[in-house]
Amino acid sequence: MMGDPRTLPELEAEPPRIAILPVGSFEQHGAHLPYTTDTLIAQMLAEQLARPFNALLLPPLPFSCSHEHAGFPASVSFGASTLIAAIHDVVRSLERSGIRFTVLVNGHGGNYVLGNIAQELNQDEVRVMVLPQRQHWQAGLDASGLPVSISADMHGGALETSLLMHAMPEVVREAERRDHEATQRPWLQTLGMRHYTDSGIIGFPEKASAAAGQLLLQGMVQAMTDDLTALLRHGHAPTAQRTTKSK
Repeated sequence: MMGDPRTLPELEAEPPRIAILPVGSFEQHGAHLPYTTDTLIAQMLAEQLARPFNALLLPPLPFSCSHEHAGFPASVSFGASTLIAAIHDVVRSLERSGIRFTVLVNGHGGNYVLGNIAQELNQDEVRVMVLPQRQHWQAGLDASGLPVSISADMHGGALETSLLMHAMPEVVREAERRDHEATQRPWLQTLGMRHYTDSGIIGFPEKASAAAGQLLLQGMVQAMTDDLTALLRHGHAPTAQRTTKSK
């Protein structure tokens, strides 16, 4: 699903108070995962998160800050200022229609600027939340039982591969999975991914499984749901009614 399926009368009858925007990327993920991997994962997480909150599910933003992948062909990047402008425009558009709280579901680890956007927009009132954070990935990893760490499995590894093996197995070329270890990456932001990997992978996709992906997804979504619920309950964002819809 590329966005909220509801029509105008349905949204007018039950107006959402929260919007969820998946933010993906278009960048290489080695020989076994597609360039759209981060977008697919962001969309997957956003769909799961939207259901219990009656949130407006926006279609994914398919480009972001992928400059560290410039050493590989066909990667597309927004400049940081472009991404900032795009997010600001989305938030302002939603606020004009009465939706004053937006969750950015980020699928790309290089989008550091999303945190700065949230800091800026939240100065006077809480308007934006960025999910998942590292603790949500850790909660999912703990639930999955995968024998990796978040840092060592940073790109195209067991985490991303397991999620897609579970939810979208048709996009995974399982026979092409190859581990590549590069745990020390002190110049990543300076020299880019190609300095540390020729395959495009930093992580352990050979350890991935669909069963682990299901547990990983469940653990992440539960941790994100708990944090969003806590934020809303304590009055730090516009009140939103959770529904009893299944996840």
